[in-house]
Amino acid sequence: MPELMRRIWSEEEGQDIAEYAVMLAVILVLVVGTIRLIGTNSNTVFSTVASAVQ
Repeated sequence: MPELMRRIWSEEEGQDIAEYAVMLAVILVLVVGTIRLIGTNSNTVFSTVASAVQ
């Protein structure tokens, strides 16, 4: 097991995987933030339309 960990940290390919993981995390944060913002705004619009219809 220690040999495997040493090999993972010393290989350059492992750094590529870490970079992809960081990029994926940033993209997920942006997507979740956008969905929350759109959800809040759409809820406001639907509430306004529902009030106008009544």
